[in-house]
Amino acid sequence: MTPVRIFISSVQKEFADERVALRDYLRGDALMRRFFEVFFFEDVPAADRRTDNLYLDEVRRCDIYVGLFGNDYGSENAEGLSPTEREFDLATAEGKYRLIYVRGTDDDARHPKMRALVSRAQAGLIRKRFNTSAELVTGLYAALVDYLAEKQLIRSGPFDAAPCAKATIEDLDPERMAWFIRTARKTRRFPLAEGASPHELLEHLNLLDDGQLTNAAVLLFAKQPQRFLISSEIKCAHFHGTEVAKPIPSYQVYKGTVFDLVDAAVDFILSKIALSVGTREAGPQAPLRYEIPKEVVAEAVVNAVAHRDYTSNGSVQVMLFSDRLEVWNPGTLPPSLTLEKLRQAHGSVPANPLLAEPMYLAGYIERMGTGTRDMIRRCTEAGLPEPEFAVSDGFQTIIRRILVPGPWLYPGPQLRPQAGPPESQPSREETREETREETREETREETREETREETREETREETREETREETRE
Repeated sequence: MTPVRIFISSVQKEFADERVALRDYLRGDALMRRFFEVFFFEDVPAADRRTDNLYLDEVRRCDIYVGLFGNDYGSENAEGLSPTEREFDLATAEGKYRLIYVRGTDDDARHPKMRALVSRAQAGLIRKRFNTSAELVTGLYAALVDYLAEKQLIRSGPFDAAPCAKATIEDLDPERMAWFIRTARKTRRFPLAEGASPHELLEHLNLLDDGQLTNAAVLLFAKQPQRFLISSEIKCAHFHGTEVAKPIPSYQVYKGTVFDLVDAAVDFILSKIALSVGTREAGPQAPLRYEIPKEVVAEAVVNAVAHRDYTSNGSVQVMLFSDRLEVWNPGTLPPSLTLEKLRQAHGSVPANPLLAEPMYLAGYIERMGTGTRDMIRRCTEAGLPEPEFAVSDGFQTIIRRILVPGPWLYPGPQLRPQAGPPESQPSREETREETREETREETREETREETREETREETREETREETREETRE
């Protein structure tokens, strides 16, 4: 973004220390230098200073005028006006954003013209008084933060509740919203009827800010969320080894709503890890078992999407290695949570509450703070190490891959024997062949059973027809 230009107006000799303090602070503070650029007259080479025009040109170019008024009035031109007063008049005429700071409380000690200028600046402006450079810096910092919030350059509340500039209700997907209502009614007994309008849904979910779509509304229901929030995508990569290396065998960047992102990333992972198909003893559907439980994969991805820092330029990253799955998202834990507490019973503290609530209603997350503990339990039940959580330039979830012996349909990581000598374990090729043979045998048996059933049905029908015929006779 283009920096916001600040012009500091004052009698230079009287405010030499304060001007340096403001310059150094605005250029040294991480937040201030990200958004603001300060013009400092003293930095201009003496040979280039044409004081009669330079400072007025800078006033015209600035976005914010900061006036420091003290006791001295300064040198006067032919019309009896000092540079400070001329700068103030030009900033007023140009409609600049003006901040006035007055040093001291003894107005009688001021030059008569400065006293008049202070009085005139009072009309329509909030003046702040200060005595020290530290007080001046603190006051200006607070005012500039208010300016950034007023211009919506930073947020004073949660990101998901802030209005999304330029997004309108026409940018939302009615089909996605209708799907959400159907799903939420089925999953959580959502009260809105299926025929509810998009506006009714947005109002019910608190996704409007004075009629403007919030960022959460865009992330949940927009046709193209990344058009407005470019980093709200998810990057998935699959590596055959244990380190990041090029060329990357499989790399995908997924876009869409938060629901689309979660579904796509989970499918990406599941398609590349080992799968075991059980028998149909308990019902018509053969149970599926992934080397990493599907619920664990989904929880890791959902947490990254729902709780990430959406003000960051970074995107959620999923990296599948031969020995582990890593899911990374920009952001960190809230102050009330620690890495240790994630492994204990804890409350739910969503980073984006307006985003988390609809994801809960659609069945993607829970609200009880049980997600990480469920991941630990499911990994343990599957014979895997407990998930690892880390905070380092973002939040990271690591799930180790240890493939136990079994009829896996898709080759996962290198088989690690759990007991006995290595030769006692079947090779992956043998496992795949056994699985294929079992599948073929099941198919043949199903075909034979279907044929027998059709024969029995035909026989029963012929018998019924003969009976009806005999009755008619």
